[in-house]
Amino acid sequence: MSADPGPVVERLRAAGCVFAEDEAALLIEAASDRSELDALVERRAGGLPLEHLLGWAEFGGLRISVAPGVFVPRRRTEALAHEAVAALAASASSPGSPGPAGPPVVVDLCCGTGAIGAAVAAMLLRSGAGPVDLHAAEIDPVAVACARHNLAPFGGRVHAGDLDAPLPAELRGRVSVLVANVPYVPTDAIATMPPEARDHEPRIALDGGADGLDVARRVAAVAPGWLAPGGSLLIETGEEQASVLAGVFTGNGLHARVVEDYDLGSTVVIGTRP
Repeated sequence: MSADPGPVVERLRAAGCVFAEDEAALLIEAASDRSELDALVERRAGGLPLEHLLGWAEFGGLRISVAPGVFVPRRRTEALAHEAVAALAASASSPGSPGPAGPPVVVDLCCGTGAIGAAVAAMLLRSGAGPVDLHAAEIDPVAVACARHNLAPFGGRVHAGDLDAPLPAELRGRVSVLVANVPYVPTDAIATMPPEARDHEPRIALDGGADGLDVARRVAAVAPGWLAPGGSLLIETGEEQASVLAGVFTGNGLHARVVEDYDLGSTVVIGTRP
C-alpha cells in the first residue's frame, strides 16, 4: 500500500526502534490497507520482532521464511555460511582426500529456519560450483516446517529430532561440511538480551548453559563420526568463548582454528577432521 511514512517512523522511534525508517518502509510494503498497517506498527512498537510480523528475514541475499515464535537468523551468522563455502572448497582440494561420490554432503545442525543451509546452497549455485546433498536437523516442529519450506528450492531434506539423532546413518563419514548455529548465550545472560529475542524466541534456541557452550560441546563430540576425511565442523560462538571451544574441538580430534569477521561482528570456530 501507499502511505506517508512519517507517522509510522515517529511511532517506531518512540518505541525505541533504531532503524525506524527502514522498518517503516517494510511494514508499509507488507500492509494491504491502513488498518493492517496500524496493527503491524502497534505490534512492532509492542516489541514483536519485525521478521515475525513480515513473515521473512533477509539472510545471505535470500528472503528466509520465518514464523512467529521461531528463532530469527542474525546477519552476523552469514559469516558462518561464507566460511562453510570456503571449507567446502578446501575439502575438495585437500591433498590425498578421496572425496565422497556425488555432490558434497552439507549438514545444517540446529538449523532453525534452515537459513544457513539455504545460503550455502545459494552461494554455491551462484558461483557455478554446482549443487550439494543438503541435510538439516532441528528439534522445534515450527522451525522444522519453516526449514522445509526454505530448503525445498535446493532439494534439502530436513530431519526432525535432537541434534544428530535424526540424520540418516548412511551419511556417517561422508559429510564435507557440518554447520551448527547452536545456542551460546550463557544462562545468566538471557535476562540481558533485547526483549524481542528474550520474550519472542524459544529459550532452547538461546540458552547455551552455564558458560554458553553446553550444546556446542555435544555437537563437537558427535561431529567427527559424521565428517569425511578433510571435512569440517563450523560453529558460531562468542569471541570470549572461542578459545575454549577450539580446545573442545582439539579434544575431539579435530584441527581447530578461530575466524573473526569484524565487519559482521561474528566469531566462527572451525574444526577439520585429519
